[in-house]
Order: sequence, then structure tokens, then C-alpha cells
Amino acid sequence: MVHQPSSPARLSPTGDTQDTTDMAMLLAPRLAHFAGVARTEHVTRAAQELQVPQSTLSRAMVRLEQDLGVDLFARHGRTLSLTPAGRTFLASVERALAEIERAADEVRADADPATGKVAFGFLHTMGAETVPGLIHAFRVDHPRVRFSLVQNYGEAMLEKLRAGELDLCLTSPVPDAPDLVARRLDEQKLRLVVPADHRLAARRRVRLAEAADETFVTLEPGYGLRRITDDLCKEAGFRPRIAFEGEEAETLRGLVAAGLGVALLPPPAFPRPGVVELTVTSPRAAREIGVAWLDGHPDTPPVAAFKKFLLSRRGGLLPS
Repeated sequence: MVHQPSSPARLSPTGDTQDTTDMAMLLAPRLAHFAGVARTEHVTRAAQELQVPQSTLSRAMVRLEQDLGVDLFARHGRTLSLTPAGRTFLASVERALAEIERAADEVRADADPATGKVAFGFLHTMGAETVPGLIHAFRVDHPRVRFSLVQNYGEAMLEKLRAGELDLCLTSPVPDAPDLVARRLDEQKLRLVVPADHRLAARRRVRLAEAADETFVTLEPGYGLRRITDDLCKEAGFRPRIAFEGEEAETLRGLVAAGLGVALLPPPAFPRPGVVELTVTSPRAAREIGVAWLDGHPDTPPVAAFKKFLLSRRGGLLPS
């Protein structure tokens, strides 16, 4: 006897996104059951393999056909065979189940304590020396933990934290937001960087007010270091005249070396020819470096381990 659907298809002919989502939610719990029945072509054997009552499985298949509005099986006593529609549906169901299994394997692998993954963001200025050193030290005890690394400016990384694209980030200034947890880890002195032939180049120390008439090269608005530069200049009694805005500190050093302005920058990983770096005595020129994460966001074991490691480096995060 061939089953005839007792109700029309529930998928709306409009193809609206909401209708499609509703149908996916309706069908999803039954897909593995359908694949099991289709594979064995026998409800009793499928029920044994899937470890569900036979009556439950039979009702689920009838309901699935009713929801779709098509016959998926031709019934021959206790055995079944797929209809053409059933074969078409099975091919897509098997692909969907394989993709779900692949996704499950991926998230389980990322959470594995020994071999899992940490999505870690950090400032461009941390990339040459600080972050490689941190990861090297961490992997002494966690040699197989993997990292997905993102370099960006502070606000962009905080957006990625909120979007779930990062687990942790090193940033400056240390954020103060109700949805984030942030911990200060270290402080980094900023220097006034001038061309080698500049009038101040023979000095070792300088008050920032002495650069009030200079042209500055800075990072673009939105970068933490730009905000700090503006604030320090304001504290020194002037508003900097900006000639160039960039996205990376070493590019700014290159502009300074070319005689295009001066800049407030953290120390370089390696000395840069053509510039002189002066200690700023007034106002106190430094930036705090901290680690941030999303409040209430559960950590996988590798993320928890790396977070604990970073917090243990408080006061010794930066290379000496």
C-alpha cells in the first residue's frame, strides 16, 4: 500500500526566508532518522540501530512525509523502498548530515585541551616581538595548541570580541565597557621620534611642549595610540598639526625619517636608521597594555589556559 499524504506541503510557495527557516527547524530533528530508515529500508532494523522505539520512528516518517507533502517511501509490508522523491531528498540529507558532523568535529577539535585553538587579537605594534615571544613561551607547556592571529587597532578588535570572532585581545587603552572584562598587564613608554637632522636630535630628553610648533605624523582617528597622542598634546598645552595619518607605527617612523614630521610612538622592535627617539619628561608619556575578553563568554580549555598564562605575565608582558 502506498501512503498518501493527508495534508498539503507546509513550505510556503513564496519562498520567504522565514518560511524556509521554519521548515528547516521542522525537519532538522528527523533527518538522521530518515537517513537511517532509508539506509536499511526497514523500520525495525533502523529503530534498533538508532536506538529509538519502532513506533516512534514510524510516526516520525509519516509526519515527515506530511510536512513535505510528498511520499518518500513505498511501503511493502515491513520493508520500505525509496521513491524518486525519497532518493532526491536522501542525497541532500546525507550531505547536510555530513556537514553537521564535520562542523561538530571542528568545534570539538578547537576545544581540545591539548590541540585546541585560540583566536587571539593584538595591536600591530605587538606583532614583531611581543606576541611571538608570548606564544613561544606558552607553547613550552602547550606545544600543540593552535592560534588564529588577528592584528588590528583596538576598537576593531573589541568589535571582533563582541562578534565572537576573537577569544582574547591585547589592546591599548585598556577598555572600560560593561560587556567586556579587561585586565591591565603592563605599561609601555612612548617616545618623541624626530628625524636624525632635527633641531632636537642632539637631545636625550624633551618636554612635549617643545614640539608644539612641529608637524606630527600620527595614526588615524579610532586608533588607541592616536587618542593617547591627542590627549598628551592637549595636556602639554597644544593641539598637534597633523600632516600625515597612517595605520602602522613603522610606517610613521619611515615618514619621520623622511623629514615629514615627528611622532609619539612606542619603542621599535629594532632600531630604525634616520630617526632619533627622545624620552618625554613631561607630561608622563606612556600607554597601558591590557588583555580583554567578552564578559560571560565561556572559555574552551585552550583559551582558559592562554588567558591564565597572559595574566601571569602582568608586569612582564613586554620585552625589556
